[in-house]
Amino acid sequence: MKYIVLFAILTLFLSCETKTQDQIASYQTYFEVSKGEGTATYEETIAFYIKLAKDFPEINIQTIGETDSGYPLHIVTFNPDGDFNFENVRKEKTIILINNGIHPGESDGIDATMLLYRDLATGKISHPQNTVLVTIPIYNIGGALYRNSTTRANQNGPTAYGFRGNALNYDLNRDFVKMDTKNARTFTTIFHLVKPDIFIDNHVSNGADYQYTLTHLFTQHNKLGGELGNYLHKELMPKVEASLVENDWDITPYVNVYNRPPEFGFSQFIDHPRYSTGYTTLWSTLGLMVETHMLKPYKKRVAGTRQLMLSMMSIVEKEHETIKKLRQETLEKNQKLNKYHFNWQVDTTQTSKLQFKGYEADIIESEVTGLGRLKYDQNKPFTKETTYYNYYLPLDTVSVPAAYLITQSWQNVMERLDANNIHYFEIEQDTTLTVESYSILNYETRKDPYEGHYPHFNTEVNKSLQKVSFRAGDLVVPTAQLGIRYLMEALEPQGADSFFNWNFFDTVLQQKEGFSPYVFEDVALDMLKKDSVLRTNFLMKKELDDDFSQDWYAQLDWIYQRSKHREKPYLRYPIYRIAKNSKAATILSK
Repeated sequence: MKYIVLFAILTLFLSCETKTQDQIASYQTYFEVSKGEGTATYEETIAFYIKLAKDFPEINIQTIGETDSGYPLHIVTFNPDGDFNFENVRKEKTIILINNGIHPGESDGIDATMLLYRDLATGKISHPQNTVLVTIPIYNIGGALYRNSTTRANQNGPTAYGFRGNALNYDLNRDFVKMDTKNARTFTTIFHLVKPDIFIDNHVSNGADYQYTLTHLFTQHNKLGGELGNYLHKELMPKVEASLVENDWDITPYVNVYNRPPEFGFSQFIDHPRYSTGYTTLWSTLGLMVETHMLKPYKKRVAGTRQLMLSMMSIVEKEHETIKKLRQETLEKNQKLNKYHFNWQVDTTQTSKLQFKGYEADIIESEVTGLGRLKYDQNKPFTKETTYYNYYLPLDTVSVPAAYLITQSWQNVMERLDANNIHYFEIEQDTTLTVESYSILNYETRKDPYEGHYPHFNTEVNKSLQKVSFRAGDLVVPTAQLGIRYLMEALEPQGADSFFNWNFFDTVLQQKEGFSPYVFEDVALDMLKKDSVLRTNFLMKKELDDDFSQDWYAQLDWIYQRSKHREKPYLRYPIYRIAKNSKAATILSK
């Protein structure tokens, strides 16, 4: 009898295992059919997830929003409970959002996520109980449709792949704040619907050569700040690294180095809000870019990406309560911020040490140019202690206002606030308020086009109190809301990815009225006679600045710019600040 029972148990086990194997075989991906050399097309990818969703109640596929390609974006959710209402899901579970194909030539995540979902659905991987996965199968559909085998000149497979630019040739991983594309607008819809705790964006690297297949690019922990940044840096990242090592996958931070060997030291990449993880972090979502190494075989890169996502899921499964608690506390604390930091730079006083696994490199004579070229020797691997600059300091700090005031004419701004669920209200009747006003003192502008813009940088402003008249229908945007960090990054002009630096307000940089010199000569003389301070400053500038002293028009313009005739909109930043505890702040309680 004992042997009969054992035989029955063994038969049941083998039949279950065979059933799982049969299921996996019936849901093979194009990547597997091609023996790890090819990646699925957009159509094949969506068809695969539709089939999974049809056959497994744990998987749901939704069509959400438009892209510039004319095709819609999808999200695919895996939840063992079969509940796909995110309001319900987030009450108890952590949510991981996985983005694939933002650069479709970097297709590793597309195939790795298909494998991960299939293996979860068929039971090859145990179902998580506290974690829900959501994926955007291919974000840059336009780029995926431009399928070729040549544009990734430095990459080792797959045999054919998509293109970096989208249907309008935008790099979508530079568009999250400025939102020039339909893709970015739909992403905001997805992000604020899902409200993920963890965000993973799968990529392939360019740059140096080294032994690792996997590198990681976590959002910069100082910029994230507080207990959540500390948890990311000291808990989550080390645990992900350790889990991968336990599964025979070495990993190192993203090697942000070009044209020189990395063992001389390298810095952490700073993810401004234009980038996916920089944007998602504004709502305290823990962000990670996976960067596989371009020269490693495609099959190995896909396997590594799958394992990294699986390791992250396993850690989140165990620490879901901690993650949710820290995120909620951070979101609440952020709404009470009095200071906000900008323009982060490497802190050279603090560093980390890596046992970096690289290859010996040398500068040899190029057979093409006859000049020196960098050459790595993969036959000479090494492990060397390497300095990693992963601490940052802010160059600029500003006070957080109680609210911003935006006149109703700036619809391009309001469209983006609406897309990001920013709360605001209209002024009910014409009123004059004493508010903080910025004037633009200085800025530099890129000489070459960048993502459809000529962005500004090194922006300097002067803040002063001004009485400003507002009309009924102008908008008050309180900062005490979940999107406070988004507001600060977008509306403070000195921020690296502010709307000002992305050229939203370039019309105020052009003077619309001027003067006729032969008429203004008499006005200027009268001003100098009546204003001794103006006269003293004018004479001093002539004495100290030889070019100015020889330029009659520059002298008249200098006086004109300090006269009552200069138009108020010129160089005045058209978004105003209501200071905390000011008289104007009472408008928030009406």
